Amino acid sequence: MGIRTHGGSLAPGGVVGDGRYRLLAQFGIDERCGAHLWRARDGQLRRDVALTILVGDPANVEAARQGRRTLERAAHTANFAHPSVAKVLDVLTLGNGISSSEGLLGIVVAEWTKGTDLIDLVREKRIPPSTAARMVQALAEPVERAHQSGLVLGIDHPQRLRVTPDGRLRLAFPAPPPHTTLRDDVKALGAVLYLLLTGRWPLPGGPPALPPAPRDPNGDPVPPHTLDARVPREMSALAVRTVSDGGQGGIRTSAAILRVLDKVASAEERTRKQPENVDPDGTVWTTKKPVKDAARRRKLALGVTALVIAAAAALAWVGMMAISFFRDDPPSGPPVNLAEQSTTQTPDSQDDGGGQGGSLGAPVTPTEVSVYNPEGEGDGEAEAPNAVDGDENTAWQTDAYRQQFPTFKTGVGLLASFDQPIELAGVRVLSDTPGTEIEIRVADSPDPALEATRTVASGRLQGGTTELSLDEPVSSQYVIVWIKTLSGSEPEFQSQLAEVSFLPTK
Repeated sequence: MGIRTHGGSLAPGGVVGDGRYRLLAQFGIDERCGAHLWRARDGQLRRDVALTILVGDPANVEAARQGRRTLERAAHTANFAHPSVAKVLDVLTLGNGISSSEGLLGIVVAEWTKGTDLIDLVREKRIPPSTAARMVQALAEPVERAHQSGLVLGIDHPQRLRVTPDGRLRLAFPAPPPHTTLRDDVKALGAVLYLLLTGRWPLPGGPPALPPAPRDPNGDPVPPHTLDARVPREMSALAVRTVSDGGQGGIRTSAAILRVLDKVASAEERTRKQPENVDPDGTVWTTKKPVKDAARRRKLALGVTALVIAAAAALAWVGMMAISFFRDDPPSGPPVNLAEQSTTQTPDSQDDGGGQGGSLGAPVTPTEVSVYNPEGEGDGEAEAPNAVDGDENTAWQTDAYRQQFPTFKTGVGLLASFDQPIELAGVRVLSDTPGTEIEIRVADSPDPALEATRTVASGRLQGGTTELSLDEPVSSQYVIVWIKTLSGSEPEFQSQLAEVSFLPTK
C-alpha cells in the first residue's frame, strides 16, 4: 500500500500504535475517508482488536481536520453501549499513542467481533427475506437509540459490518466518517437490506468487491423483487424507499424502518411455515441430499443385530418350553437363571475409561459457542453453533489445510461459554473424522491466550462418538475443545465436530 508505519508498512506482521498493535489481516478500506479496517493483536493485553486506521498526510491541514473530526466522533461513540455495536476501547492521536514517524492521522481501537464478513456471507448463499429482515431489524435498534442521543454510528459501508456467530449484524469498526449524517445511517439500513436480498450495494462509495445495484431511468436502484421474484414486494419497496433521496413516500427514520420490518418479517415467517414441496396427494417430499452419517449407520447395524439375536433367543425359548411340555420327567440339575448368564450393558453402565463410571450427568448446553483461534482468523466461525445444536446432520469443520498442524499453526478449536461455572466431568464428541486429536482445556476468561488455558483431558477421535472423561471434575465457565492434530492425509487435512456434549457430575 506504500504506507509506512513503525513496523514497516500496513501489511500483516507490521505494528502500529507505537508498536503495541500487530496487524493480522485487513478487512476493507473505506475510501471516502481513508479508513483502513484491520484485525490486530494487542501485545499488552494479549487480545485481538479491530483497528480503524486513518491514513493521510498530517501536514495536510484539511486531511488532519477531517481525521480529528472522525476521532472526536469515535470518542463520543465510546460512551454508547449496545450488543450490535463493537465497544470503542481507545482513540489514538498524534502524540497520544501515534508517533509522527508512522504517517497516520489516528487510530480507533474497538473490541474484535467474531463471526463472518458481511460481504462473504452474501457471496456464499442467498439470505431468506425473513432472515434479512430480522438481521436489519437488529441493526436498526442501535441506530434508533444512537439517534435519540444525537450520535451518528456510520454504518454506511458494508465492510464496517460483520455477522456474529448467532447471525446478528454488528458494527465492527465504529468510527463515523466526518461527513456522515443521521440520514446516512438510515439510508444504510435500506442499503444493507438491499444487499442481503440481492447481493448488490445500492449506495455510492461501496467496496470494489461488491457489484453496484442497477439503476432505473430516474437514477433509483431497481427494486429487488425485479432481480429476484422470491423477494416480497413490500420488503423490496422498503429497501428502495429507504435508499432513495427523492420522491414521495420515502422512509427517513430508523423507527419507521423498525415498524415496517417487524410487519413484513412476521408475514414472511408465517408464509414460510407452510410446506413448500407437497404432492397433490398430500405427500411432503424433499430434495435434500442424503447425509452420510457413519454414526447413524453403526447404530442401525447394531439395532438390526440386536433384533436378530432377540428373535433367535425367543425361538429358542419357545422350543425349550415345547420340549419341557411333552417331557414327563423334570430336568436334572439346579434351575437355570438365564438372566445371570446374559447381561446387557447400557450406555450409563459402561466404563468410560476415566474412573467416572456412572457419575456423569445430563449434558449442559453452553450459552455461546465460538471458534477459538488465538493465532489469527477462525475457521468456519459462522458454523460454530452447529456443534451444539442437537442436530447430527449439521457440523462445524475446520478449514482444509495442505499441511498438518503445527506446520501452519498450533491448532484451532471451539470455545464454549456458560452462564455460570459447571462441574465438568467429561466431554462427548460425535465426529466422522477419525484420527483427530483433541484436548479439553478450561479457561478463566472468554478470550484467553492458549498458554493461559489448562488441559484437563485429551484423546483421539475414533469416528462416531468418542467420550473423554476427566480424572477429577473441574469447575469452569469456559471450556475449549482444542484440535491439535487434524484428520486426513497429505495434501488435505480437515476435521469436523458434528455434536459436542459437555457432561457435568451428577
